[in-house]
Amino acid sequence: MTYKIVHLTSVHKPNDTRIFIKECKTLQKKFGEVILIAPHDKNEVIDGIKIYPVPKPKNRKERMLKTIWRVYKYALSLNADIYHFHDPELIPIGLLLKARGKKVIYDVHEDVPKQILNKYWIPAYLRKIVSELTALLEKISANVFDGIVAATPSIAKRFPDKKTVVVQNFPIINELVSEKHIEYGQRPNNIVYIGGIAEIRGIKEMVQAVEFLPDYLNAKLVLAGNFTPPSLEEKIKNLSGWKYVEFKGWVSRREASYLLGSARVGLVLFHPVPNHIEAQPNKLFEYMSAGIPVVASDFPLWREIIKDADCGILVDPLNPEAIADAIKWLLEHPKDAEEMGRKGREAIIKKYNWESEAKKLIIFYEKLLMRGSQK
Repeated sequence: MTYKIVHLTSVHKPNDTRIFIKECKTLQKKFGEVILIAPHDKNEVIDGIKIYPVPKPKNRKERMLKTIWRVYKYALSLNADIYHFHDPELIPIGLLLKARGKKVIYDVHEDVPKQILNKYWIPAYLRKIVSELTALLEKISANVFDGIVAATPSIAKRFPDKKTVVVQNFPIINELVSEKHIEYGQRPNNIVYIGGIAEIRGIKEMVQAVEFLPDYLNAKLVLAGNFTPPSLEEKIKNLSGWKYVEFKGWVSRREASYLLGSARVGLVLFHPVPNHIEAQPNKLFEYMSAGIPVVASDFPLWREIIKDADCGILVDPLNPEAIADAIKWLLEHPKDAEEMGRKGREAIIKKYNWESEAKKLIIFYEKLLMRGSQK
């Protein structure tokens, strides 16, 4: 028997790694028809997934006032067996769909109340109250929705046990193994960061750290992603360490695999803000899956993962000199660094992989679908 499953986002791109590459593809193979409603410029089918576009909003205000309602109208017209949404701003849409008798899942990617405490676009004096109101809204709506998919165990603690499943954002085992793989010992001294580029994700300290590296290493920071806010780009480019940076902008997953396959070190230097300390950043596990050692923030959860796998060095993310020392050690001890990378990949194969998480998602869906259609 096949089912119609609709995923909803007003924020993410159609090719989002968690939503499209992992969840939608997994569900399409198991259940049949999967539709993704997302900001996009055309109707198309990609790898069997139907993309239903809503116009890309020009700004956040338009997204909140127009885009989410376009998502709702599109969703309602599809009359699906399950609706699965991915953005906290779509909670009202989820509640409206429930009022129509639909099955609804809320996929919680982040600890949103904690995340709000560091949103640059919310005035500082309002952040605490917005955070508390969001926590209350999530708590109330969670009791209405049919299921909660939490991206980490710490997020799951905030929701009802009986209707919550933890589906962690671990990498697909071989997705980021490059076809153009270069043997570790033959690689240039490239240090890589791939992902969202923001002050609280350590961009300033990364650029400062490469300036502390000795010239004889001929090291380079390869940076891929988009700056948030966009105005941050000019500020960072004015740092003296920028001359050691190769900026790629946004890259595809294939391009990312090539960058990882030609790098010696991966950086994950998030600042110690509330939403980061218990987060499980995709890039940490992606670096591990690509077989490169990491230099990462010394948070308790990250320490547990990295020490257990013996796959990198932990540092104070606010100390550029300490970051530089860790990078220098890895570049000057290539055999030890390569072994750390090998152990990191081994941990992905054995423990931290999407293949194991996909099974949990499928079982969760099967239980919901067994309750009978509420079309």
